[in-house]
Amino acid sequence: MASQDWFDKDFYAVLGVSKDISAAELKKAYRKLARKYHPDSNPGDAKAEAKFKEISEAHAVLADSEQRKEYDQMRAMGPGRARFTSGGQGQSGGFEDVFGGMFNQGGNQRTAYSPGGGGGGFDDIFSGLFGQSSGGFRGAGGPTKGRDLTATTTLDFLTAIQGDTVKLQAAEGKPISVKIPAGVSDGQKIRLRGKGEPSVDGGAPGDLTLTITVRKHPVFERDGINLRVDVPVTFTEATLGATIEVPTLGGEPVKLKVAAGTPSGRVLRVKGRGVTSPKGTGDLLATVQVAVPAHLSGEAQEALEKFAALQPDENPRAELLAKSKG
Repeated sequence: MASQDWFDKDFYAVLGVSKDISAAELKKAYRKLARKYHPDSNPGDAKAEAKFKEISEAHAVLADSEQRKEYDQMRAMGPGRARFTSGGQGQSGGFEDVFGGMFNQGGNQRTAYSPGGGGGGFDDIFSGLFGQSSGGFRGAGGPTKGRDLTATTTLDFLTAIQGDTVKLQAAEGKPISVKIPAGVSDGQKIRLRGKGEPSVDGGAPGDLTLTITVRKHPVFERDGINLRVDVPVTFTEATLGATIEVPTLGGEPVKLKVAAGTPSGRVLRVKGRGVTSPKGTGDLLATVQVAVPAHLSGEAQEALEKFAALQPDENPRAELLAKSKG
């Protein structure tokens, strides 16, 4: 929203930049000054704190393309030419000098415009100049809240599951400690109140919305609050049954019993070894994958052929073929 004192403040001079500076160069100039005058770098220095507020206000306006356009338009009218006034007797408010010139009125004449009233009609002019909606001009209120910011961070798979405190680098160079709750998922957003941009006039700071990206794990995959893992077993283990070791995330392997005749694709469950989150604690789901040997010795092949000769004369695909014709 445009401010009355924009007429008297040269935000470009405050930041030491030219009026045609690009957005990228503007950001670079602001960060350099912010690091120099930040209160944390100048404890107890009132002048540095005032300078920091001044450059923060300048950057907040010029970094916003719409506000920068409004500011440039107002400054083009000339510094000191316009003021908001309380109006004379019988008037609720008015504008002098600039608007008097715009509407061919004398410099001493004051005119009140009421937003949305029958005698108005100037909403479009004011909304274009001050960035307001068609509801008209909003009067000055209390301190304004700082702007909200967004950021992203990438976590290891284990960190996202177990939670941790991580440090983020803020725009002004000061690191921010953020507590990541256990069980955050890829793409989840966390809102951090008061971690956004400082207010330019003493109000509350804005908020920071942090988007989480989780790196993939080479072994485990997340399925809600459960974890999934593929576990290879030998043909003999699947046929005769066995007790095998299954890895767990961030812990020691656990022993799991594979029953005789277990087919490939069967899921075995390990209770309580999944993701702990506000929704509860999940399980570890181990999917059996029967590993077929790629190379056999002559003796092993001969033994396997003898085994095959002892099998019942059945086609395991007979039912599948029959259903496909139905």
